[in-house]
Amino acid sequence: MQHAVTDGAEPQPKAHRRRVWWPAALAAAVALGLGVPALVASGSSASGTTASAPANGSPEAGFARDMAAHHQQAIDMSFIVRDRTQNDEVRRLAFDIINTQANQRGMMMGWLDQWGLPQSSGDQPMAWMNMGHAYEAHDGSLMPGMATNADLTKLRGLSGHDAEVFYLQLMVRHHTGGVEMAQGYVDISANPVEKRLAQTMVNGQRSEIDLITQMLHDRGAQPLS
Repeated sequence: MQHAVTDGAEPQPKAHRRRVWWPAALAAAVALGLGVPALVASGSSASGTTASAPANGSPEAGFARDMAAHHQQAIDMSFIVRDRTQNDEVRRLAFDIINTQANQRGMMMGWLDQWGLPQSSGDQPMAWMNMGHAYEAHDGSLMPGMATNADLTKLRGLSGHDAEVFYLQLMVRHHTGGVEMAQGYVDISANPVEKRLAQTMVNGQRSEIDLITQMLHDRGAQPLS
């Protein structure tokens, strides 16, 4: 079940690690207005007609769908921990992740809509990415780094310090998988607009992994093996 990003969310703190510039609605509007894929925006034939939008089974469409689903789980986990702890540091991190990943998710959904493609398909997750092997989905973990249904159930049952630690551990693993996916798309992408977003994800989530690892260390814990 997806949450509206504004439901019950607290006003954004004035001082935190990363400033979020766009609300989700604006990000989606930007995606619709400016996020024209290179295959459409710059591609043109000798007759002057623009090239076609990405195909339904293309890496562009596959990455947008899969990363949107990946982001949604991070948003869901952040809403869970927000309600399971009163620690300001963890709640600020959760609020940042909610805002950042909802913004990016809105952009990817906007591109799919612009391309005239469905937001979901019957394709196997990660089919667009040449991993050398198929990702083995299990217990709701559809893509690299995603939490299982059992993980989410456990997180909902924790509170305070225990909830903070498990959330941070899940987010390190989640971000690590997200970086793998985003870098995989950067390596094969022919779409400069979506490629820039993917590179932003790689850079931002690597930085956040370092931050979260330090937060775990401060709590006497380590990332999951």
